[in-house]
Amino acid sequence: MDVEEARRLFDLSGKVAIVTGGSGGLGRAAAAGMAAYGASVVITARRMDALEEAAAEIAGAGGRALPVSCDVTDEESVRAMVRRTLQELGRVDILLTAAGIARRAPAEEMDMADWQQVMDTNVKGTFLCCREAGREMIKRGAGKIITVSSVRGLLGHPLGYAAYGTSKGAVHLLTRQLAVEWAKHGINVNSIAPCIFWTPLTEPVLSDPEAAKIFLDRIPWGRAAVPDDFIGTVVFLASAASRFVTGQIIYVDGGNVAG
Repeated sequence: MDVEEARRLFDLSGKVAIVTGGSGGLGRAAAAGMAAYGASVVITARRMDALEEAAAEIAGAGGRALPVSCDVTDEESVRAMVRRTLQELGRVDILLTAAGIARRAPAEEMDMADWQQVMDTNVKGTFLCCREAGREMIKRGAGKIITVSSVRGLLGHPLGYAAYGTSKGAVHLLTRQLAVEWAKHGINVNSIAPCIFWTPLTEPVLSDPEAAKIFLDRIPWGRAAVPDDFIGTVVFLASAASRFVTGQIIYVDGGNVAG
């Protein structure tokens, strides 16, 4: 490999990426990061106003973003989102599944409607998006799928994460299963497992000094992550640099799972 080939390893020019949860903290950072490296990005969520704001931000930085409303828990909505991507941009090269929710409660008090909502969004929603994007990638014999899980998929936590942690553990195994099934089609499937990030989803927790201390005491780096900490790993897994990496759970966690 010569120097120019090495420099192109992270180039996403000409690629089309779908980012679910594209108006949220991690999804928005991932979309902006991939757009900065040349990808056209389709950002999805349920609220178009938030998506249009995120798309305008990407466009203002010189990128290309298409906002598409999608409910990841609804099979037909996911199919329609992928169809729209193909109609507008012609292909699907990359999928990043950042859509997710958390409902916290002690296990003995967990409401089953809340439990099911977490499973529907975090597990079913991830699978539906992977399946529909994967079908298109199989046709082309190539693709990059990046699921977003969590350190909670590996480690328990005292603050009521029975539903959320279980859902993220399922995402870990789904990632490995798809990696094994789809390797023959040239599709890399990996997961990013963050520790707690400053996002709208986690702000209520991190704004509570007692709760924040429980989290931060477990992170050797000494702080919660910020969305920009997410971008480098996303670009690596979306690009040719990771072409022989599949079935991996990559922890972006400031050392959380190390000890």
